[in-house]
Amino acid sequence: MTTFTALTTMTGHDTADALAEALEALQPEPTGIGVFEVEDGSGLWEVGVYFTEVPDIAGLSVLAALHGVKDFVVSEIPDQDWVAKVQRELPPVPAGRFFVYGSHDADKVPSDKIPLLIEAAMAFGTGHHGTTLGCLLAFDRLISAGEMPLNVVDIGCGTAVLAMAAAHVTPNQIIASDIDPVAVDVATANIAANGLSDRVTCVVAPGFDAPALKDRAPYDLVFANILKGPLVAISGAMGRATQPGGHAILSGILNEQADEVLAVYARHGFNQLHRDSIVDWTTLTLVKSD
Repeated sequence: MTTFTALTTMTGHDTADALAEALEALQPEPTGIGVFEVEDGSGLWEVGVYFTEVPDIAGLSVLAALHGVKDFVVSEIPDQDWVAKVQRELPPVPAGRFFVYGSHDADKVPSDKIPLLIEAAMAFGTGHHGTTLGCLLAFDRLISAGEMPLNVVDIGCGTAVLAMAAAHVTPNQIIASDIDPVAVDVATANIAANGLSDRVTCVVAPGFDAPALKDRAPYDLVFANILKGPLVAISGAMGRATQPGGHAILSGILNEQADEVLAVYARHGFNQLHRDSIVDWTTLTLVKSD
């Protein structure tokens, strides 16, 4: 089935939400409407609309004009097996001692690597993004340096790939959280597929704000692969939840944002141990001062 997309960008989350709501009345009816923050530090928001019929181009133009945004760019997308396409284009990812792969590449897992099964259809957190890869490499380096974190939390866990990596190398129960219930469902499915249901617990929570997270603090390793804004917002809570001498591995940070994030965390007792950049993204490894 051929599908159609219509995309536009604007400044301001409220404007994007209002436009998305207005689009629901469009005919032919959209099959999906999405509002996304553009992750480049620009402050822009994208509204995407999806159709299984040719959309009302004039109607889209009127709505764009009424909301003071750029006209929609409409594209026709030919019918494809998108899961198969993604599987072909996302090869396995080696990350130090870890090996992230989809089930279609199960025969490629090296015997000397720790396997982390993430299906390609679950796009964010497959290891191909510089943020996830950076966190795995930073964690691998900590382990190689002789660190063995026993109390680990993964904040904003997505697919739970980082929590599962920790579960393979530390003997204690790992806890993971995400603000999005759908992400927690995905994470729970991944954890089960990797045979780690008895090793990783995943909960819905914004930042550290859940009894299950507070009861386990202080942590000696915190993963937080989110974005600059949420990282800054939880910096104080992370300072309180990380024990002296403990580590934090932070990502979702554009290279030009790294100094600002580091300055915020320094005010909460963290010092930089390592800084790594992969393409546009920086991963910070921090240590909490005594």
